[in-house]
Amino acid sequence: NFFAGFAVTDGTIGLAFIDISTGEFRVTEADDEKILLNEISGLDFREVIAGDELEKSAFLKAFIRQKDACMINYLPSDYFSVDGAALLFREYFHQDQLDKIDFENKRAMSAAACAVLRYVRETQKEGFGHINEMRWYPLNNYLILDDTARRNLELFATIQENRKAGSLFHVLDETVTSMGGRRLRWWLNYPLVDTGKIKERLIAVSEIKERHHERGALRKLLSGVYDIERLGSRVAIGIANARDLVSLKNSLKSVPAIKEEISQSESPLISEIYSSLDDMPDIADLIDGAIAEDPPMTIREGNIIKEGFDSELDELILASTDGKRWIASLEAKERKRTGINTLKVGFNNVFGYYIEVTRANAHLVPDEYVRKQTLVNAERYINEDLKKYESLVLNAEEKRKNREYELFVEIRERVGREIKRIQKTASGIADLDALVSLAEVAERNNYCCPKITDEDRIEIKDGRHPVVERMNPEGVFVPNDTGMDCENNRFLIITGPNMAGKSTYIRQVAVIVLMAQMGSFVPAGKAEIGVVDKIFTRVGASDSLARGQSTFMVEMTEVATILENATKKSLILLDEVGRGTSTFDGLSIAWAVAEYIHDSEALGARTLFATHYHELTDLARTREGVKNYSIAVKEWGEDIIFLRKIIEGGTNRSYGIQVARLAGVPEDVVSRAKEVLKNLEKGELDEMGIPRLAGGKVSDKKSGMAQLSLFAEEENPVLKEIKGIDPYDMTPMEALKKIDEWKRKVKG
Repeated sequence: NFFAGFAVTDGTIGLAFIDISTGEFRVTEADDEKILLNEISGLDFREVIAGDELEKSAFLKAFIRQKDACMINYLPSDYFSVDGAALLFREYFHQDQLDKIDFENKRAMSAAACAVLRYVRETQKEGFGHINEMRWYPLNNYLILDDTARRNLELFATIQENRKAGSLFHVLDETVTSMGGRRLRWWLNYPLVDTGKIKERLIAVSEIKERHHERGALRKLLSGVYDIERLGSRVAIGIANARDLVSLKNSLKSVPAIKEEISQSESPLISEIYSSLDDMPDIADLIDGAIAEDPPMTIREGNIIKEGFDSELDELILASTDGKRWIASLEAKERKRTGINTLKVGFNNVFGYYIEVTRANAHLVPDEYVRKQTLVNAERYINEDLKKYESLVLNAEEKRKNREYELFVEIRERVGREIKRIQKTASGIADLDALVSLAEVAERNNYCCPKITDEDRIEIKDGRHPVVERMNPEGVFVPNDTGMDCENNRFLIITGPNMAGKSTYIRQVAVIVLMAQMGSFVPAGKAEIGVVDKIFTRVGASDSLARGQSTFMVEMTEVATILENATKKSLILLDEVGRGTSTFDGLSIAWAVAEYIHDSEALGARTLFATHYHELTDLARTREGVKNYSIAVKEWGEDIIFLRKIIEGGTNRSYGIQVARLAGVPEDVVSRAKEVLKNLEKGELDEMGIPRLAGGKVSDKKSGMAQLSLFAEEENPVLKEIKGIDPYDMTPMEALKKIDEWKRKVKG
């Protein structure tokens, strides 16, 4: 849950965001507001501060559309001044850590970070010892995913129901700690582009995957670790209770065994994690010797500190317990002395200790008893001895509670001073848990280790969609191959009927690339992934009523974003571009978009284009980098069977009517559709442009005006002949004769 701040300096936008519960504090900046908007689309901002001058800016308006549930506070521009930033930063962060960030040349980021720290300090009014590291991360260190791509690839939630179940994160998340879950989510949100770092993660996952026994032991040990990242933060800001300290102690006691399990690792990343884990025996022993094993939730009611930890407290405990023991024995003594067998000694917070006698026995009460309270059926008394011991017990009890509270606060402060060690260990456990999760998923789902390169090739053998194969009720997923590069196979056109699997296929390629770059094994028999810098998707569309945008407007906006921001290193998914408008308009737009992506010297990105426009397959004749693929379909009488297999070559059939039958459309409607299709293909329309029924009978449906056919007529024989001729194989005279022949045919 992040609190964020924006600042603008000399056209550069600075971003700083912090999670108060963990102390995580990150900063960055960008010259391009679109890049920054893409960056923050995957972050969960709950509250944002910005300067007054940004209130009506295009950037803030775009941010509000993206995060409409986020609260925004506009503050005076002098609040974001960088003049006092250095002084404030030195108050929170060690100089060695500050030296890693070039604040002098990152003024926008500095302004945002300074404003966030000021605002947190002014509003929270608490200590912030857990905020001791500011992490700078350049945006070009990560694969860029915009909000559209995250949504269309269903990384964290399904499109239809916005549920975690059915998302990619749901498949990959086998973490057993809260810290590991957060770390894995970050990795999925921010895949890497540095091949060295990706390979480092893959080596670690591979080693853990192969060591089955150690992995099982690690998962068991990690499952006993509480959220020490947040526990440490609670301790540091002074809101932790005794149970929090016990949970921290129990977690630290698991660290030595965790270190032992990874001590023989050959992976550089796991060795680095090993070095970061500190079991902090001094802290664990302090808590173990001081705090009771099962303390109460509150810290002012006593019963927190163990006996033997503090001599002063032990004396108070003894005085209190001895007094209580005497009072307990008083009841038996008074019953015997007075002969009142129902006499009892009690206590409440209003009257303190008392002797209670029923009204029936009131005549037996000794004279030295002093009435204290009258009830319906009883009288309550006190005598001199009880009053004396009451003072002793209650004073000792109060002093004991005060002393326990003092000791607890002192212990909590001692632990809080070690917050950096706690945070370092928490980070190491988070990394380890995320790696173990990826290894567990890889073995459980039969994933392979991808080969990562800086080349432009994407070669996938027997690739599968990780979510669809898990959710498939039949338990069978048909794998497919993919071969792409930036030369002869950079633009793949995928044709085939609805429900055949085009969308699943193109998404699985993007998901496999994304998984590989986050350092995960991938669902394939074999995979070579040339690192991509951005993934763009134009998959599906729907009206955005709140923004006043139609389906087609949403679609075109997404296409425009892709064409403006994609590079040669990007991966683009296009699914049914142009279907939101008329057939010819849609085909024209789809054709132009395809040509632009393929031909542009500045673009030429690897692209998967799923479409119903079979005419687009003609692009492969004139563009070397375009390749046609289709989904194999088996016809069985009037029915079809989707084979889910990608084969080379395009298709010129849609099988729409067969799909309608599979979907349960009534047979009468299916039969009528077949009749209309035949007449449309023959161009048999009545004088009003309405398709004739079979046998030449005119439909009795009336229309106010004739309709133009959406289907092109049979190709002109002259044009057909022109397409089949190679002019370079003809002499000039043969060409002139052929032109004269065509002219006569056209006139004739």
